[in-house]
Amino acid sequence: MKLGFFTMPLHPPERDYAQTLKEDREAIILADRLGFTEAFVGEHVTDTAETVTDCVAFLCSLVSETTNIRLGTGTVNLPNNHPAQVAAKVAMLDNLLEGRCNFGISPGGLASDWEMFGTLKADRRAMVLESIGHIRAIWEADGPIDRAGEFWTLSTTKTANPRIGQGLMVKPFQKPHPPIFVTAAEPNSQSVANAALHGWNIISANFLLPEWVRTHWETYAQTSAQEGREVDPAQWRVARSIFVADDAAVAREYAFGPDSPYRFYFDQLGTKLIKGGRINLFKHTDDQPDESVTTDYLLDELVIAGTPDEVADQLHAFRETVGPFGTLLYCGMDYVDADLSRRSLELMAQRVLPELNRRVDEAVTVG
Repeated sequence: MKLGFFTMPLHPPERDYAQTLKEDREAIILADRLGFTEAFVGEHVTDTAETVTDCVAFLCSLVSETTNIRLGTGTVNLPNNHPAQVAAKVAMLDNLLEGRCNFGISPGGLASDWEMFGTLKADRRAMVLESIGHIRAIWEADGPIDRAGEFWTLSTTKTANPRIGQGLMVKPFQKPHPPIFVTAAEPNSQSVANAALHGWNIISANFLLPEWVRTHWETYAQTSAQEGREVDPAQWRVARSIFVADDAAVAREYAFGPDSPYRFYFDQLGTKLIKGGRINLFKHTDDQPDESVTTDYLLDELVIAGTPDEVADQLHAFRETVGPFGTLLYCGMDYVDADLSRRSLELMAQRVLPELNRRVDEAVTVG
């Protein structure tokens, strides 16, 4: 199993914005040095707690600060952007990274962004499929662009001068394009089925109960088989909220205490998703009372915390529930205590992952 990093990120709105951006960058730079294989960064525009407003621009700031880690958009919210703009930006990022780019896409999950960009009532999933179709066509085109769709029309035919490069667009470093990723944030997600139909990769969100995470690979594998495509669960990325400390009491306080960044995160996230009518994400059964879904409940159900051995135990049990997957994405949080946050990343890479892989290998050998 490989280790990656995922962050939206989420910070208290009263914190200094420039400082939180530095911390978010620092976490990925440290992850690179610790051997994390990839990092994904989300974006939102209309939220002073979710403060990366353009994940491509943010990742560009890490090009010269990282060496081996693949940097991914996690995700570009396609309905909020013109396809030509996305195609150009991501192609540039892929070239700056010389092929270390992953391209994550989604319809976006923040209602205030939908309102701002005029898609509150739109079929955003249809917009995603049209947009990625335009983007791939741009990357594959040899001449001027000329495409019409339901949501966007793209053309440079009237003004193109191919001899001097005008009306043409830059291409990605990776051919034909960077690997495409889709985030899955619903039980039995239709996004997973769509990803399987197109041969894209999936990332299971960190805020889903394990039994709902399990449905993602089941759906992906079944749909892929129907398309005659063989798939390997090593392709599957699964995100979790994890905190590791040398001391169990410290781990519990930092993960679950009143000043915990994990408490802030799930209070924010839970409030937004529940208000958006998605409380089902957090329930084991449909008849579970709504009032049972509290912040404490979310922390207990969705945060993995403890010493390295305790976290390895919990992650192994989680893997036993959801099935084998290839990359575990550690979720970034606000730096309430920078030293503890950095130490958690170190322990995750140096202690937890080796122990987890030892147990996985042992289980395979016994099996």
